[in-house]
Amino acid sequence: MRDSSYGMIGLGKMGGLAVENVLSKGIQVAIFDVFQEQVNELAKLGAQGCHSLKELANSLNAPRVIWLMVPAGDPIEEVLFGENGLSQFLSPGDIIIDGGNSFYQDTVRRSKRLAESGIKYLDSGSSGGTEGAEGGLCLMVGGDQEAFVQAKPLLQALSEGKGACTYVGPSGAGHYTKMVHNAVEYGMLQAIGEGFELLEAAPYDLNLEEIAHLWTKGSIVSGYLMELAERAFAKDTGLSQIIGEVGGGSTGSWAIEEAWKVGVPFEAIALSYAARLRSRQNDTFAGKVVSALRNEFGGHAMVKKD
Repeated sequence: MRDSSYGMIGLGKMGGLAVENVLSKGIQVAIFDVFQEQVNELAKLGAQGCHSLKELANSLNAPRVIWLMVPAGDPIEEVLFGENGLSQFLSPGDIIIDGGNSFYQDTVRRSKRLAESGIKYLDSGSSGGTEGAEGGLCLMVGGDQEAFVQAKPLLQALSEGKGACTYVGPSGAGHYTKMVHNAVEYGMLQAIGEGFELLEAAPYDLNLEEIAHLWTKGSIVSGYLMELAERAFAKDTGLSQIIGEVGGGSTGSWAIEEAWKVGVPFEAIALSYAARLRSRQNDTFAGKVVSALRNEFGGHAMVKKD
């Protein structure tokens, strides 16, 4: 029975928590993921589980609003335009929202292609990690402004709490803004990592957890990342159980390329990106700190010692 216009596709770390968050606010959603066990688990909480993209589309009232939390590149291309892709089951006036980290030029291309069928495409840069997905994401949304207004109830449900939702501009603007956001994050993480590396190497027996806690109390460098540093050191004071190999997607390199195209030097962020690449070749304490922080805010995997 059709009792909702809202669908959510992609039920991984963030996607699954986002579904739980929306359900907790009384919004009914149909859901799909290629891993059916994740669909089944969330269906127990009240979501309408679907076995295919076609079933999801057919289960929703038009105009449909469908949120995607799917990896950038080929996976989202397949979801949208594959042999059994979502776009062929939608109608003019329906809205798709890409909540992942797609490259903004890919977003513009997809938006134009979907517009040929009357489907509106919003790009939502989504920050906050797993805690944000659970308690309110920071959403920076690009695309057709009327579609943004129409999709606002779902976007507000995803962002209410600790997050917020803002329309930032036309197609691609949301993903462009998130790309720059992630680049800033690279620089901040690297600075924190290097600072604690110097503290760890100091001629004093310093308690890094205690210092991280202190720096959350009225310090100029206080903030969410410092709170996560305190949490990481509380779990493993010397981060001795991991190696300093830092992973990450492509947003940092995209931002550097865009910056250099327009003559923005981007020195600190470019060097922080280089440090990530270096971390995959040489174990450093700074790398350990950054890896631990990324695990804290986003649940990103850490490379454990043998």
